[in-house]
Amino acid sequence: MPAELILTGGPIWRRRGAPAAEAIAVARGKVVAVGTRDEVEAAADPGTRRVDLGGRMAIPAFNEAHMHLLPFGLGLTQVNLRAEEVTTLDEALTRLKRAAANTPKGEWVLGRGYDHAALDIGRHPTKRELDAAVPDHPVFITRTCGHMGVANSAALRAAGIGHNTPDPEGGVIERAHGELTGLIQERALALIKVAVPAPSEARMVDAIEAAGRHLAALGFASATDMNVGMTANLAEVAAFQAAEREGRLLQRMWLVLAGNPEGIAQEAWEQGMRPWTPGDADAMLRWGAVKVFADGSAGGLTAAFFDPYVIGNTTGVFTFPTETIHALLAKYHHQGWQLDIHAIGDAAIEQVLVGMERAGATPDRRHRIEHCGFVTRDQRRRMLARGILPVPQPVFMYEFGDLYLRNLGRPRSERAYPMKTWMEEGHHPSASSDAPVSTPDPFINLFTMQTRKTNRGTVLGAEEALTLDDALHAYGWCGAYSTFAEGMRGTLEPGMDADIAVIAGSLDGEAALSARCDLTLRGGVPIFDRHGECAALVAA
Repeated sequence: MPAELILTGGPIWRRRGAPAAEAIAVARGKVVAVGTRDEVEAAADPGTRRVDLGGRMAIPAFNEAHMHLLPFGLGLTQVNLRAEEVTTLDEALTRLKRAAANTPKGEWVLGRGYDHAALDIGRHPTKRELDAAVPDHPVFITRTCGHMGVANSAALRAAGIGHNTPDPEGGVIERAHGELTGLIQERALALIKVAVPAPSEARMVDAIEAAGRHLAALGFASATDMNVGMTANLAEVAAFQAAEREGRLLQRMWLVLAGNPEGIAQEAWEQGMRPWTPGDADAMLRWGAVKVFADGSAGGLTAAFFDPYVIGNTTGVFTFPTETIHALLAKYHHQGWQLDIHAIGDAAIEQVLVGMERAGATPDRRHRIEHCGFVTRDQRRRMLARGILPVPQPVFMYEFGDLYLRNLGRPRSERAYPMKTWMEEGHHPSASSDAPVSTPDPFINLFTMQTRKTNRGTVLGAEEALTLDDALHAYGWCGAYSTFAEGMRGTLEPGMDADIAVIAGSLDGEAALSARCDLTLRGGVPIFDRHGECAALVAA
């Protein structure tokens, strides 16, 4: 098969442990040759086009194994409160006021991504502070973890939450001195969700495309959307299908259905949705997993631990009693779904792991524990025996590592997200971001995996740092493996999908923070082209 496109002039990172190649050839969406320049040029014909890498590195396109693509896209139109830009209460309130001034009275104002630990007040904003800033609109701001947020009085009224509203199972409605503070945590967030108008299909398709363009510019050709259905129920699946029909779906997607009782998994099953099968391997849109929450976030003091946090006099929050979550895991396991279960603290991981063991987890099922941040040696041993995959977010160490120190102390923080240990023991940890919880920027994740540095320069668990070779393996092949796609992508070998990212700058250690993606190919077709290199190509 003659090559349609050849990339040469820079190192080609093929896979972990392999020497860099000099060139790579693509035809009909697949890699057809990789090796020395002479070897690859043998696949050319007069119609072959070429990209001169000019010393840049080509790698397998990144695979985002755990994010929330639709919420990320919707969040691009919400008030940005992330700590990169907002570190004071005044700035947060100013941004909300500005948004309210451009929003019809009575409509919702939504903010995303504040970090109470990064604010100058060192705490969550309060209902009273939101009321003073925006009195005429319902306001809800979500903490960066996505497990809690703060509502003003109008939002609480719209959600039917009063001072006598009981805490739902696995959720918290915070009160102080008998008064609502506005802080809503974990499963209590469902009360807010039902009050916020659901986005239209057209808006969701716009958000899917916007998120996809953002990811493509970072070098991603594949992604996972976790907890599909928690924003707009089954309409979210229809929005993804519409995006695919309209050619607006940029990444190969793995959809994970919301499996909590308030989610869509049961309704989807009743309507005939079934897990992905190998015959669907080349589909742009696949679904094969269900997500259930076992706990919250370590930064928000709601991840469930055996030992208490060093502040707050708490061991966190279990989303469900053990018998309830075990019944959910058994049901979805026996229906044939991959289990992608959120568990961060060691106590939550134990609850989930026992449930998976009792359900009959085997390596061929590739059940996953999402985040799996604070895992014990015994838990790792049992996960490996059952083929249960950790799906971590190393970027959490960068963004939240100093908060972990404050909340959990140094020993537990040093052991968090043990990437090197997982690699050495034979696990397949797939690096990811949990965006919009953290930035989807892969270069920050690569930096953190290699240095174990937080955004304040604190080094936590230096012995868990990876080589660049292992970090790229985690961001490519491991992510593909977690979605049964390792035979198609994650490496650049003949027969694999031509999903390629061209990187300008070094990815080694500290230098990764300055790197960027110049070109992203999905199946040999550009989905991002910073310099218009492919648009200008002609046959040599």
